[in-house]
Amino acid sequence: MSSPPAAPADAEARRAVKPVICYPNETLPLPDLELYSRARDGAVKTAEVRVPPRDAACFEVPAGHYFRITSIEGPQVGDLNLWNRSDLSERFYSGKTRALHGTHITTGERMWTSFPHLRPMATIVADSLGWYGLDEFGGSVHDVIGTRCDPYTGNLLAGSQYHHCCHSNLTRALADHLGVSPAEAEPHVHDVLNVFMCTGFTRDTGQYFMKASPVRPGDYLEFFAEIDLLGSLSACPGGDCSAEHSSDSAACYPLLVEVFAPAEGAMGNWQSPPPNGYDRSHGRG
Repeated sequence: MSSPPAAPADAEARRAVKPVICYPNETLPLPDLELYSRARDGAVKTAEVRVPPRDAACFEVPAGHYFRITSIEGPQVGDLNLWNRSDLSERFYSGKTRALHGTHITTGERMWTSFPHLRPMATIVADSLGWYGLDEFGGSVHDVIGTRCDPYTGNLLAGSQYHHCCHSNLTRALADHLGVSPAEAEPHVHDVLNVFMCTGFTRDTGQYFMKASPVRPGDYLEFFAEIDLLGSLSACPGGDCSAEHSSDSAACYPLLVEVFAPAEGAMGNWQSPPPNGYDRSHGRG
């Protein structure tokens, strides 16, 4: 590998150019958090799913309902996939969510769906780790940076054949839920919201890093379902991801998913957001 070229005379001037935000988000449609909060007060639990350690489970949430992910026995992170329950081609778009909100998301921010729909699918309404902010290493929680631990990258980097990666867990859970083969389910598995995971980028090499999650039993992340949702959550085989994210030796714990229905009439005239209004007849994007 050749050495890097010598810096030009105006190198510092080029580096000093101020950045421009790619997607100013002041005009994003805002969620009605006051309405969501009022409706949540009288909501009743309708379902719960316990996600075993190093495994995944699916759950369904009707539009206008809530779901909460809770750490229940020990520090544990989870990988979350979401789809439109009636159309799996409309699914969580982590890259666009990252572009609109930043590398990590919290209360008042949203998970957005894939093209051509590009609409809110879930809004975070409560985050017990909202106090964490950005630490001295540039780390924060609930990231939309990492894709998910998977067996293909493990095989590429280490020649391993590990079958409890989050990608594999999510694939098996979706296959079981839909009653299809893992091969049929796998193309639907997509980049995740890393719930409770503490991550960032190193400042010297720009590499994605993880560190021990601040999550403790009782911590939760709660969402309002903007559309009918099918979800799948993997309890990562790295536990709190303090050392590894694909391991049979890391301490791992279950996660709990609970679904809540608001009282009848509590949502007033609220309706699911419509698909994006871009007119595709004028071009291909």
